[in-house]
Amino acid sequence: MTDTIFALASGRGRAGVAVIRLSGPAAGPALEALTGRPLPAPRRAVLGTLTAPESGEWLDQALVLWFPGPKSFTGEDCAELQLHGGRAIIEGVLTALSTISGCRMAQAGEFTRRALFNDRMDLTQVEALADLIAADTAVQRRQALRQLDGHLTRLYDGWAERLLKAGAYLEAAIDFAEEEIPEDLDEEVRRAVDDLAKDLRRHLLDDRRGERLRDGLSIAVLGAPNVGKSSFINMLAQRDVAIVSDIAGTTRDVLDVHLDLGGFPVTVHDTAGLRETKEAIEAEGIRRARKAAERADLRLVLTDAAAWPDVSRETEALLDGRSILVVNKVDRLPDHPVEKDGAFFISALTGEGIDRLLSDLIGRLAAEFDRPGVDAPLLTRARHREALTECLASLDRFLAAGGPLDLAAEDLRLAVRALGRITGRVDVEDFLDVIFRDFCIGK
Repeated sequence: MTDTIFALASGRGRAGVAVIRLSGPAAGPALEALTGRPLPAPRRAVLGTLTAPESGEWLDQALVLWFPGPKSFTGEDCAELQLHGGRAIIEGVLTALSTISGCRMAQAGEFTRRALFNDRMDLTQVEALADLIAADTAVQRRQALRQLDGHLTRLYDGWAERLLKAGAYLEAAIDFAEEEIPEDLDEEVRRAVDDLAKDLRRHLLDDRRGERLRDGLSIAVLGAPNVGKSSFINMLAQRDVAIVSDIAGTTRDVLDVHLDLGGFPVTVHDTAGLRETKEAIEAEGIRRARKAAERADLRLVLTDAAAWPDVSRETEALLDGRSILVVNKVDRLPDHPVEKDGAFFISALTGEGIDRLLSDLIGRLAAEFDRPGVDAPLLTRARHREALTECLASLDRFLAAGGPLDLAAEDLRLAVRALGRITGRVDVEDFLDVIFRDFCIGK
């Protein structure tokens, strides 16, 4: 990381303002070369005239900021140029920077990589930053911000500290048995490991809520032919995304519509009408509809108000704890309830009852996926889950073992390594720090 890197930090294309970042040992000299002035006071925006160092060509008038390391995003000396957002200006400044000795264009993610290597962030925060940039909805933003703020880091660092202490005590019992080691140390270590294993097991039993929220939730719209599924989809999307027809079997495949539903990222699936058929293409569509129903986080099961309270056998089979029964086409009934026996009465044609249904739907999603301050931070990556599962397996082996202490200690070392892979901070050498901190070895 001896090079100084630079890149456009804002989006490409014409804009009112564009931001170019620099990071590395030559960031200060590069800023002086562009402005022809000494470095400004740290973290204070100053208006400056940018010129090309080689030709002296005037490039732009810009706000420049100076962030000396280590108090910067990357932990290195950093500079920021806030330019007018024209393409010619951006290209001119980038070209000028490329002529300065020691400066080069940054690779993808290189600023954040340097922040990681300089201990400005850990791996969970790096992933949270990527999730924050990619967030499409308010709930995704909140989840990413909680993780970026260190919620997961503090949880895993706390577990790592408990593991290191237990492992260090065990190492001490093995290597320094002649010293002043408590007699009940083995039992104390076993209790500590058992408590930690319980905490990990509870954390893993989260029904993958964080991962599902990060990737987007799935809602399948199901029911018999001609109950108004496609009209309902169009009403939710506020545009014609699905073909509406009185002809049964019009929908042959699963049609996906991506929505922001009360801040939740949702993909709503319009599916083929469920019925018995010998027509090959329609049968395939029905098979895909049933598959979508199995994978969905929630299912909206539609039925025709004219048949209420009777529902088809196929519809009844879909009703369970993940389903909401929706009685559609109430505009054809002069007198009907608003909600009854857990069913919602709506008209996809007029919009009647839609707001009440959506309010209940958003409430269910919030209760399941967005409970800040109630639960521990959610797992958001399969990588975390894999490492925690490996850590828990090592702890379980330790608790089940009845053999020599040195073999049991190896299980704790493996657990520490697995947990350390999540944040990238824990090293097995930390065992020694705890040993010599908590025991008066060799006095």
